[in-house]
Amino acid sequence: MRLSCPICGVRDRREFYYQGDAVALERPAPEAGQAVWDAYLHVRDNPAGSRRELWQHEAGCGAWLVVERHSGSHAVTSVSLVHDRAEETGA
Repeated sequence: MRLSCPICGVRDRREFYYQGDAVALERPAPEAGQAVWDAYLHVRDNPAGSRRELWQHEAGCGAWLVVERHSGSHAVTSVSLVHDRAEETGA
């Protein structure tokens, strides 16, 4: 799989580090209990299909990226800087 870094151009995915879903999970309250915390840390849905993921160009410019790709075929549909996405949403 190859990713197109908006700063460095097209690179092999081995230059990037996968950080997880770009959609934030709701963190449980500190007193929520062991079962709730265990589920938060270890239980995730893993559906095949289009996903928004957070990646870092670790072996390159260090930029944080939002990668939209299909988890079954690994076809990348878009790559954008996290900073640009925050400006779009006003975050």
